[in-house]
Order: sequence, then structure tokens, then C-alpha cells
Amino acid sequence: MSDLGNQRRMAAAILKCGVNRVWFDPERQADIEAAISRKDLRDLIGEGAIRANPVKGNSRGRTRARMAKRSYGHRKGSGRRKGAAGSRNPGKRAWIRKIRAQRRLLREMRDEGTIDRSVYRLTYRRASGGQFRSVAHLKSHVDMMAGGME
Repeated sequence: MSDLGNQRRMAAAILKCGVNRVWFDPERQADIEAAISRKDLRDLIGEGAIRANPVKGNSRGRTRARMAKRSYGHRKGSGRRKGAAGSRNPGKRAWIRKIRAQRRLLREMRDEGTIDRSVYRLTYRRASGGQFRSVAHLKSHVDMMAGGME
């Protein structure tokens, strides 16, 4: 078997791929050996004696299976963790989640007429100050205010 290194290199340049992806038809070995110019190689590519193999990808199947398991809590034990609890679930993100839910509830209550604007303003400021630990806590506080118990 002769050395087709030059042909492989030129074919790779023509096909715009790496040398490892160049495929030579074993039946046309003699023709490929005789091809010494780029024009000769282009003709062989046109005839199908030389072509580029398809790009191989990395399968995501195993990753999908792993992510599915993690979605319901598997593979998340202490041995898998790097970083403190505060870095895996930052306090700021928790605050953003909580305050947005509370503000959404307050807006809905104001628009429905459950609370008037003055109560809305007051509870909005209290929520911003972190007085309420959850949406349920905020609701109970507003119910208490509406009942005239404050």
C-alpha cells in the first residue's frame, strides 16, 4: 500500500475538513495514487472516489438520563457537592424569588380591590423591608389588617 499522505492533505484542504475525515475509495486506489495535482483530486472528489466522512458528535443520551435523575433529587448527595449551601443556592436569588412573589400578590390584591392603595403602599414597603417570610405570611397579615385588628 503506497503513501497517500500528500493526496490526503490536499483533499482535506479542498474538502475543507481535517485529514482524518478524508475517505478514499479502496477500489480507486490506483487513480488516487496517480492524482498529483489539486485539479486531479477535484475530479476524483466529483466522481465520488474521495469524500469527507461526516462529523462525529458526542451523544447527549447519557447526559439527559443523568439530568432526568437529578430533576427528582438523585445524584445530588453531599459527596457530589462542591461549594457552600450559599453558593449553590445564593441568598440573593432566594430573596428575589420571595419578593417578586409577594409583590405580585400585592399587585393582584390592589387590582382586584381586596386592599386599597394606602394599605398596598404600606405593605409594599414592609415587604421590601423583609417583614414577611412568605406569601402566606403576607396574606395573613393583610387579612388581619382588613379585619381591623392592627
